[in-house]
Order: sequence, then structure tokens, then C-alpha cells
Amino acid sequence: MPGQKKKYKVRFPPGRIKKIMQKDTEVGRIATSVPVIIARALEMFLKSLLTKTCLITQAKFNNIVSVAHMKQCIESEKLFHFLKDLAEGATSTATQKDKRGMSIWPPLHGNKKSNIAAKNPSGAGEAVPQWSHGPHETDSGSSVRIRLLNTQRSHTQPTA
Repeated sequence: MPGQKKKYKVRFPPGRIKKIMQKDTEVGRIATSVPVIIARALEMFLKSLLTKTCLITQAKFNNIVSVAHMKQCIESEKLFHFLKDLAEGATSTATQKDKRGMSIWPPLHGNKKSNIAAKNPSGAGEAVPQWSHGPHETDSGSSVRIRLLNTQRSHTQPTA
């Protein structure tokens, strides 16, 4: 039926993307497929940025992704050069503290440790980062603890 809307699987809501796009006065009408395409492009861009940043973090034998690692990724990859100014500004604000000596950002959770595992849509056996946000794990709000998981199914072999 031509009147039915098709539901697309994207991580970023197309409605929100459409609202952001329409804030620009030069943007007129937007086809319904455009926010979906933008959402998918954003997913692919962030996956690329985070994957390359994770590789830099692993190369330094570290398990915490910091602003310095992301800044190094932005400087080393030509694709991300447009983010240089933003990265320089982020390093100065990430270490800001308020007058009580606490982080400027409120805690994400209570005292519980929570793990948010990213789903691997392809299931191709690639490593998927798992993000843990806990007040005891981050030192300044500028770093996030990351642990790589092997998504391949482990099959136990009987020993002879």
C-alpha cells in the first residue's frame, strides 16, 4: 500500500534530525528519506571515529579512551581534520572543575556500576566496545573506560 510509512532501523531519531535541519532558515521542505540517510551517515561517521580512536588507545596499551587519544586520531586522520578546532576546545574544557573541586558534569548514575554493551548488527566477529560509566572509573569526565569484547561464540572442544 503506498500510504503506509516504512520504519527504518537507525540509532538516531529521524524526527530530531529533521528538526535540527529545519532550524536553518535556508532549508525548506525535507523529503522523508533525507533524515534517515543523515542518521545512517552519522552512525557510520561515529563508528569510524570511535574505531580509529580505540585502535590508538590499544596501541598505547591503555584501556581508557581519553580526549588525548581522540585528539590524536583527529590529527592523524585526514578525514577528521575539520574537527581540529573542536578537539582543541574540548581539551581545555574537559579538565575544568567547579569551585568545590568536583567535575562540572553531574554523575550519570548512582553508586551502581553499569555496563552498556553496544550491539554488533553484523555479528561478523569483530570486537565491540563496551562502555562503563561509573563514578569510581572516570578520573575527570574526559575519559571513558572501555573493554573490548570478542563477539564470536565460543565453542568448547572436548579434550582427548
